[in-house]
Amino acid sequence: MNLTTALRLGSTPRVAIVGGGGKTTAMFTLARERSAPVIVAATAHMAIEQTALADQHFFVDDATLLDGQLPTGVTLFTGPSNHTGKTTGLSANGMQRVFDLANQHHAPLFLEADGSKCLPLKAPAEHEPPIPDFVDTVIYVVGLSGLGQPLDAEHVHRPERYASLSGLSIGDTITPDAIARVLRDPIGGLKNMPPTARRIALLNQADTPELQTQAQVIARQLLPAYQAIGITALKYQQVFAVHEPTAGIILAAGASTRMGQPKPLLRWRDEPFIRQVARTALAAGLSPVVIVAGAHTAEIQAAVADLPVRLVYNADWEAGQSTSVRCGLQALPGTIGSAVFLLADQPQIPIELVIALHDQHARSLSPIVAPLIDDRRGNPVLFDRVTFADLQALTGDVGGRAVFARHPIAYVPWHDANLLLDVDTPEDYQRLLEALRASDDEQKNRF
Repeated sequence: MNLTTALRLGSTPRVAIVGGGGKTTAMFTLARERSAPVIVAATAHMAIEQTALADQHFFVDDATLLDGQLPTGVTLFTGPSNHTGKTTGLSANGMQRVFDLANQHHAPLFLEADGSKCLPLKAPAEHEPPIPDFVDTVIYVVGLSGLGQPLDAEHVHRPERYASLSGLSIGDTITPDAIARVLRDPIGGLKNMPPTARRIALLNQADTPELQTQAQVIARQLLPAYQAIGITALKYQQVFAVHEPTAGIILAAGASTRMGQPKPLLRWRDEPFIRQVARTALAAGLSPVVIVAGAHTAEIQAAVADLPVRLVYNADWEAGQSTSVRCGLQALPGTIGSAVFLLADQPQIPIELVIALHDQHARSLSPIVAPLIDDRRGNPVLFDRVTFADLQALTGDVGGRAVFARHPIAYVPWHDANLLLDVDTPEDYQRLLEALRASDDEQKNRF
């Protein structure tokens, strides 16, 4: 996938790019992925050689251009050049003129909004970053080549400020946790971001498998402060993964007629099914976790009362599972990138499987990700937000499988046939308990 697709940028975004470690590369990468005319601009200094990355470069006070047609390709606007061999940044008035030009021509606009002296990491100064209010997306770029390096002026722009934000001291080794702390700080990575702007962290320079693994550690600490975290090596035009907030929706609205008692309240490892499934979703990092209840709402609510989950009542539960799917999706915030649907009668689902579904989606952004067990599709299933409209259009007693034919599916191989078991009858419940005992005995024999 290219960077535009990975970051879910629309046709005419207004994007500010800040931080260090590849801002200019990110800006021109995004611009070059567009076939229509694109405007790029800078409010910070830009090296003269970098201006050659554009098809044409104009100073913003060139009134003739601003009153005329927008050229094809990538058009760069900056302030005039100075004696240092760099262009100066746009003033607020100049930036407004460029914004008006982008609106006039319905053109995408990408703005490099601060400088980092070509270092991988930085901390903002008091006056930085000057992000205009019209920006709808802010991308904070981090250069992972700074990981494992000493916190000093050779690797970090404004190292003293960075030390204060990260909790490190000058000379300490820069760690994934330290980078995550800076990115989450309101006067660090989140500084001056417009409240309505979408927040994206781009963990760039992930040039080795080791750095990609460390980037995963950082990414998990940035949700939900950022709506997306990309892991890239833009020098090689590589996008390895995009992590977004993933919700958990637990379907628990049925009457359990064949079972003869509420399935969500059956016992598994000394607690109700519904509590076990909810704790699995939470431990896997799903957020928010929504439980859709119906026939046994009060009992389910009591079983999870102390857990950080949201319980929603499906008044139409008798009309079939599709109503619960809609109810769960309607309870999600608009920032959600995907949702994992879990069943209340499958407490045996491991945390590791839910994480594996999320990670596969991060690597592929596949519309649907499902486990494959003995050549059979299993549960739970992850659905990307591109499928939500189709899911909400379902009617009757059908679930998410009804949209499988409409979207590509990525599979996560999983070697545990017990995950294919669900509980509809007392006999099913006994088989599940026997599988649990057999699994526990196997574990004991190993040790």
